[in-house]
Amino acid sequence: MNLDIVEKGAVVQRDRKTYAIAPHLPAGFATPEQLEQIAAVARRYQARLKLSSAQRILIIGLAEEDIDAAWADLKGMRRGRPFGPCVRSVKICPGTDFCKRGQQDSVSLGLQLDEQFQARELPWKLKMSVSGCMNDCAEACIKDIALLGTPKGWHLQVGGNGGSAPRLSQRLLEHIPTEAEALELVERLVEWFVAQNRKCRIGKLIDEVGLEQIRKIARGENAD
Repeated sequence: MNLDIVEKGAVVQRDRKTYAIAPHLPAGFATPEQLEQIAAVARRYQARLKLSSAQRILIIGLAEEDIDAAWADLKGMRRGRPFGPCVRSVKICPGTDFCKRGQQDSVSLGLQLDEQFQARELPWKLKMSVSGCMNDCAEACIKDIALLGTPKGWHLQVGGNGGSAPRLSQRLLEHIPTEAEALELVERLVEWFVAQNRKCRIGKLIDEVGLEQIRKIARGENAD
């Protein structure tokens, strides 16, 4: 792996000649000015644009020598981390801000999670999501750590992932009453994941220690 390219937030493409970069757009929100900057970069460097499942806009087809200039033209936009051992993304549904079915403010909590965790270095990759109701438009069912809105608060789900060996997440805690408490629970889980220092998804570790043990860890109780 070319570490210089990784530090530049770029991913080599299938042709092994061109690269993609992913400006970070928390929850998929973007201002008109940001969209104009992204479009201008694509035109300037003859690149293509692709909407990603992580609620970003990928700029695809950049020459290696244009990567630095492209980031400079994006005028301070944060670099997304679509690869590597880190918190890859926090996927967020419209929630009560924009959806008539929302039962909790997924945008508020999701943006706090994004600010606290996005791109945090880890032993292995980890994905998060926040859905404002049990319809689960942000796919908590296949995320490592996720929150689902209910009329009484938040359900915390753990251990899901896609990929070649997909698995559904499991219910860890129910009806968490506040965003602050939800953030604390997630922080404890992430700290535990880091402490294990294992190159695997968190679901594998949950299988090894058991869901009840993870429940104690999330609550900050003395684990066995």
